[in-house]
Amino acid sequence: MGQSIKGTAKLFMRKFIQSGSPALIGNEEKYVVDCIKTNWISSAGKYIKKFEKRFAKFNNTKFAVSCNSGTAALHISLLALGVKQGDEVIVPALTYVATINAVTYCGAIPVLVDIDPQTWCIDEELVEKSITKRTKGIIVVHLFGHPADMDPIMLIARKYNLFVVEDNAQGTGALYKGKRTGSIGTMGTYSFFGSKMITTGEGGIVTTNNSKLAKSAGIFKNQGVDPKNRYWFPVIGYNYRMTNLEAAIGLAQLEKINTHIRNRRQIANSYFKELDGFESLILPTEKEYAKSAFWMFNITFKDNVRIDRDLVLNRLYKYGIDARNIPYPLNTLPPYRKIAQGKKFPVAWKIFSRSISLPTHENLTQEDIKYVCDKLKYILRQLLTP
Repeated sequence: MGQSIKGTAKLFMRKFIQSGSPALIGNEEKYVVDCIKTNWISSAGKYIKKFEKRFAKFNNTKFAVSCNSGTAALHISLLALGVKQGDEVIVPALTYVATINAVTYCGAIPVLVDIDPQTWCIDEELVEKSITKRTKGIIVVHLFGHPADMDPIMLIARKYNLFVVEDNAQGTGALYKGKRTGSIGTMGTYSFFGSKMITTGEGGIVTTNNSKLAKSAGIFKNQGVDPKNRYWFPVIGYNYRMTNLEAAIGLAQLEKINTHIRNRRQIANSYFKELDGFESLILPTEKEYAKSAFWMFNITFKDNVRIDRDLVLNRLYKYGIDARNIPYPLNTLPPYRKIAQGKKFPVAWKIFSRSISLPTHENLTQEDIKYVCDKLKYILRQLLTP
C-alpha cells in the first residue's frame, strides 16, 4: 500500500504535458497593450487590416479576409461561392466536424469520400466517382498538416467546373510542391485556435486570388452590410468579425511564423528519432511532394498489433500525458449517419480506431518528448507481453 501511494505521488509531482499549447514568443503583449491604451479593442482597428495584409503576403494570395473562427471561414467561403440548398459538396470522411457543419449551414448536402491510408487526406482517386449533376465543389482538408495531393484534385475540379476549398486549419505553413497550402484552390480557410501553428485565441481567415469572392466573404462575415452603405443589408449575413485584440496577437504571431514552422518540424524530428525502430508503430508519412506542417504528431498501431487504443490513452494520462484520439469519422456522428446512406469508409475507421495524437506544441522540451516516448513504449511493451 505504501509503495502504491508513493508511486502515485511521484506521478503527480511531474508537470502535466498538454496536448497543445500556444507559443507567445513575440510582440503579442506589446500589440495587445497598444489596443487597450488606444481603446480599439473590438472589430475595428489598425491591426485587423495589418494582419490580413501580412497573412495574404505570407500565403502568396492577393486577398485575406479575417473572421472569428475557422468554422466561420469555411461558412463564408461556401456562401461566397454560392453554395445553396440542395447542392452537393464533397468532403473527406475523416476531418474535424467543422468541415461538414459548414456545408450543412448552407443547406447543402455533404458527400463523404474515404481517405488516403498514408496521408489521411481525401483520396483523390475516389473523388471523381462521387461527382453528380448536383455537385458544386470539393473541400480538401490538409489533415494534421500534411498536404493533400492537389494536382489531380484541381484537374478534376476544372474538368467538372467545380470549386475547391482548402480547409487548411491544421496546415498553416505546409507546402505542396513548393506552394503554400491554402493558396492552390479557389479559396483557402484557416483556424487560429490556441493549439494551431499560429493563434489569435480564437479566429480564422479566408484567402483567395479572386477579388469578387474576397469582397463577398467580407460582406457575409459582417452581418451582410453593404461596404458603401453602413446600414444597408443586401444579404443575410453573420457576425463573424475578428476583433482588433485578436488581430494584434495574430500579427505578432505572423512576425515569428518561420520560427513557429521550424519549431514544429524540430518537434516532429525529435519524435521520429525517439520512436524510430519501435516495431509496433507506424509513424507519419511525408510524401515527396509535401512539406508537412506537423500540426500534430500521430502514431498508428500496426495491423498485427492487438491493442486497445483507449487503454493506451488512459495509461498515458495517468502518467500526466494528454495524448488524444483523432476525430471520429463523420459517418459515425449522429447528425450525419443518414447522409452517409449506410456507406462504409474503411480507411477512415481504421485510422481512427488505431491512431493516437501525441502532445505537439512549441512549449515541449526534449525531456518532455523523451518522457512521452519512453512511457508510450513502456505501456505498449506491458500490454503486448503475453
